[in-house]
Amino acid sequence: MDAPKWLDEREARAWRGYTRMRVELQARLARDLAACSGLSEADYAILVHLSEAPEGRLRHFQLVDALQWDRSRLSHQLTRMGKRGLVDKQACPTDARGSFVVLTPTGRAVIEAAAPAHVASVRRYLIDTLDDAQLDALGDIAETVLAALAADRADKA
Repeated sequence: MDAPKWLDEREARAWRGYTRMRVELQARLARDLAACSGLSEADYAILVHLSEAPEGRLRHFQLVDALQWDRSRLSHQLTRMGKRGLVDKQACPTDARGSFVVLTPTGRAVIEAAAPAHVASVRRYLIDTLDDAQLDALGDIAETVLAALAADRADKA
């Protein structure tokens, strides 16, 4: 096995800054989201995907893929959300073993009420703190890293 290629000072600064920023930003956004809507980050993530899907419904495997969660985590989260009337299950007419996760009218109302305040928080703590060049750089960085991750997944498939 090759010896690790340790991060130099510049690389460590970038990595540690990114990880601290990610943790602190995510925590702040989660607190704001819970305070204004009572939703958890997990609730919001599922509701966003469903609200943007055709007919407000997705198959379980589509949500697993979109969220990068394991099936068990998704199942438990959907059970909790189902008890609150945010989502429901619907049989899949083309796959007797499968089902759809469906956004309920209550779920749609909740996400529509929560989204404006959440977007305001994203703006306040991230978007509006960056100038145009920084925002473009952040978008470029995200696309580059995501492309590398996708290529790695494809190589392992």
